[in-house]
Amino acid sequence: MSPVRATVRLQFHKDFTLDDAIPLVDYFADLGISHIYASPITTARAGSVHGYDVVDPTRVNPELGGEEALRRLVARLRERGMGLIVDFVPNHMSVGGSENAWWLDVLKWGRHSPYAKFYDINWYSPDPELHGQLLLPFLGGAYGDILQAGELKLVFDEKDGFRVEYYAHHFPISPPTYADILRASDASELRLFADAFEAREGDREGANEAVTQLAESARQNPAVKAALDQCLAAFDASDAANHERLHALLERQHYRLASWRTASDDINWRRFFDITELGGLRMERPEVFDALHAMIFRLIGEGLIDGLRLDHIDGLANPRGYCRKLRRQIDTICQSRSNGTPEGGFPIYVEKILAEGEHLRGDWGIDGTTGYEFMNEVSGVMHDPAGEKPLNEFWAEKTGRPADFMEEVREARRLVVTTALASEFESTAHTLHVVAQQDWRTRDISLGSIRRVLLELITYFPVYRTYASAAGFTGEDEKFFQKAVDGARPNLSEAELPVLELLHEWLGGKAPCRQPVGSVARREQRRAITKFQQLTSPVAAKAVEDTSCYRSGALLSRNDVGFDPQNFSQSTEEFHASSKLRSEQFPRNMLTTATHDHKRGEDTRARLAVISEMADLYTQAATRWLEMGSPLRGTFADKPAPTPGDELMLYQTLLASWPLDLAADDKQGLQAYLDRLLPWQEKALREEKLESDWWTPNTEYEAACRNFLEQLITGEKGGALRKEIVEMVARIAPAGALNGMTQAVLRMTAPGVPDLYQGCDFWDLSLVEPDNRRPVDYPPRIAALKEAKAPAELLSSWKDGRVKQSVIARTLAARTSHADVFLKGQYIPLEVSGAQASHVLAFAREYQGKAAIVIVPLRVWRFIGENPSPSFEASAWQDTSVKVPKQFVDQIFTETFSHSSVHVKQSELSLSELLASFPLGLLITQDLSQGETL
Repeated sequence: MSPVRATVRLQFHKDFTLDDAIPLVDYFADLGISHIYASPITTARAGSVHGYDVVDPTRVNPELGGEEALRRLVARLRERGMGLIVDFVPNHMSVGGSENAWWLDVLKWGRHSPYAKFYDINWYSPDPELHGQLLLPFLGGAYGDILQAGELKLVFDEKDGFRVEYYAHHFPISPPTYADILRASDASELRLFADAFEAREGDREGANEAVTQLAESARQNPAVKAALDQCLAAFDASDAANHERLHALLERQHYRLASWRTASDDINWRRFFDITELGGLRMERPEVFDALHAMIFRLIGEGLIDGLRLDHIDGLANPRGYCRKLRRQIDTICQSRSNGTPEGGFPIYVEKILAEGEHLRGDWGIDGTTGYEFMNEVSGVMHDPAGEKPLNEFWAEKTGRPADFMEEVREARRLVVTTALASEFESTAHTLHVVAQQDWRTRDISLGSIRRVLLELITYFPVYRTYASAAGFTGEDEKFFQKAVDGARPNLSEAELPVLELLHEWLGGKAPCRQPVGSVARREQRRAITKFQQLTSPVAAKAVEDTSCYRSGALLSRNDVGFDPQNFSQSTEEFHASSKLRSEQFPRNMLTTATHDHKRGEDTRARLAVISEMADLYTQAATRWLEMGSPLRGTFADKPAPTPGDELMLYQTLLASWPLDLAADDKQGLQAYLDRLLPWQEKALREEKLESDWWTPNTEYEAACRNFLEQLITGEKGGALRKEIVEMVARIAPAGALNGMTQAVLRMTAPGVPDLYQGCDFWDLSLVEPDNRRPVDYPPRIAALKEAKAPAELLSSWKDGRVKQSVIARTLAARTSHADVFLKGQYIPLEVSGAQASHVLAFAREYQGKAAIVIVPLRVWRFIGENPSPSFEASAWQDTSVKVPKQFVDQIFTETFSHSSVHVKQSELSLSELLASFPLGLLITQDLSQGETL
């Protein structure tokens, strides 16, 4: 099996199982893929379409075919010399419902459960009403209303005992309180059982045995069965006489049932972001680490898994410690596995979003990130900086929203901290208050002042999190924390500035290890650091990705997961610097341009980037569209519906994702497209949290926006506007397609391991989930690859996507033939000169005398003009040339996309000659002993 050379990300679920991937292995192998990169394979909640809501990490998900299907898939991969990388979820598990046995055990036994310390639960909540209990905000309405409506049903399960059921949720009753239930009957047999349960506080085996005996007795003795039914009836809340009895029983449990609306303010356990159905795990505890990884380690040891992708690494208390421990364990396992350590080592990737100026830590023992930062870089280099000013000014003028993206971020951070994550914020503030009280010099600092300062600090925090430990700040922590301090300072009163400096000290500026060993001060400071670091990460995600990216719409191609939207574009010099650094520090970092989390598909963004080159034309058209949209527009609260911001975002979304073969009068096609757009619109309106949100949907405003979209896409009144949008799509789509091919080539040739998201071998004009997780139509892709036509032959029919596939296949073939050049080769930026030098990105990869030269066009709309295909006359390059290093002179290369030989006779390559037949160039050193490279 080869080292990881190129991956394909597949989203597995009940409608696309592990067995369903087996017939596709030959296609992926022929395309040039070395490893399938699978979404989580552990058992998730029934019907999960993504696999991140894990309920049982000890089994391969039976909905995917279980472990036997996994073995079948791996066997087929091995036949083609391929491997398997799997996505693993160390941060959280699905809670609520009825499927997570660990969670249910915690509800049943509370702090006595062996799993009580698996979850990040504050059993000692500052709220005295919650002391020793978990808040369970899973009810659809107020607790009192739900109870009075009789929706909480007490049932007896012959295996698990008594529980309360609420639709899909199971709330186990604590065995010692079974006596309260059984004493509702006068039957002597039940009184004996009641005494037995009451005497078994913490006796799990005894309680389980008593449940078995009770069930057996009820089956054999009709009188006991009737008495048990009588007990259940006594707690049937559909009868008003039983309300107090059921309430009293629930009050004695290890949990408190509550409305879902209480979660943000009162929840006393850590969630994944603000998702109450996902409970945070304490992975820093050895028993949790061992239990969660047991199956994955076994599968690695048996040679079935060849790499891991770690989901949301920033959610852990100690990402560095976790990754280093994982690396040690896996390296030990690989030493004794039957098929040995994978060639090139066992890769471990982390899902980590790097902010501007942030770098992945080099001491974690991992191979890199999943590539969001590359997705940002390749997007930035395709945008024309000249478009920034007019697009920002137009957006601000028409919408009244800030042109400065960071202004939106700061506003969103305040909103998120004070609403969705208010309980997590409050818990962090309380912990810091405890820290203050440990020192007589700071004990008078009030909780209120800590809250105010903490809010400002988080508002200006420039990264997802720091990684302070017992030793305090490490690496770049001090630099980023100081930026937050500097941002917060002007917004605080003179009296609060000392508190700001103390928070700086407590949260990593002063190492906790300097406190006395075993002291409360030392323990509480470490707790405060952990809580703070596990708070800033979800705040960043919710404020940037899930709010600001839906509020700021100067150009949506710069708004995506892991992007720096405040940076409109990136220079080729910046791209080179990032690539060179990656080649030196993380040469096997994953490179991606599309993911299961993206907001817009890779070619959707590539097309929209063209707007940056024609900002004036776009703003003129958009101004006209706002006028033409007036008859379709509704109103809400004296505002237009949609608002100008929502309307402009819609127009950009249409320009970006309009299907290439969809005519303005194709009724069936338009309806299918509308069906894709409506879920996007609902999500966009609620995520921006301006006129609507997920908590309190503004149905009137949403209905008006939905009507606007329906009229625009399928209605007669929207016909003229629809026609203009289609005409604009036709103008920008060819340049967008060439951008898409450039993006693909850069992903496959820059330092790192390219990842192909499912379906992106053809054009990817998808929107946010669920649109980006639609089934992939593989038969046309398989047929196209077998034709093996050269890219230039497919330009005339470019809309069907085969030209993109051909570019991908030929580039991956070059990677296969010259793996060391791309996996180990140094990165050499190449100088470009001539009239169109600013429209070229060129670099070389070199390893032990073998080389690849990559030349791609940038910002090509002006060259393509009215050409209906993604190409242009090579003469447009005029005198533009690429200077090559002297060691390449007098060598013979093969041009990958045309299969032509290129003899480099001098130090400059003329683009008008080199790119005469196809607008992208990839030169590979010819192996003269074997003929041409390909």
